[in-house]
Amino acid sequence: MTGSYDNPEFDTDFLGPEDEREKKVRARFFDVARKAAGQIPFMEDVVAAYYCAMDPVTPTRVRCAILAALAYFVLPLDGIPDMIIGIGFTDDASVLLGVMALVRAHVRDEHLEAAREALRRSGGRPKG
Repeated sequence: MTGSYDNPEFDTDFLGPEDEREKKVRARFFDVARKAAGQIPFMEDVVAAYYCAMDPVTPTRVRCAILAALAYFVLPLDGIPDMIIGIGFTDDASVLLGVMALVRAHVRDEHLEAAREALRRSGGRPKG
């Protein structure tokens, strides 16, 4: 393989137009996040990833990876239906955790602070 991690030679259009993914995520993200807050212990990191994806300074490939994971999180049909109490968000959490580990360097302090504030306003449980 000749590509590097900085230039993965990944065609981001494979996932569909970024603006469509962004609209879908924006429309449902906070509703789903409120429902999942008690089941996903790293929700602050998920919300920070959301703010990172919405930040125009974030590189396109990072935005695409985050938006794809968040789209999986907000879509009602996935591997394990979200309505199953106790395990419904486990597949979503796995996808989110994997992507967040890859893009952690791009989540800045202002994304984390925005996440804490959003969770405070919505009644979620911010850490710290």
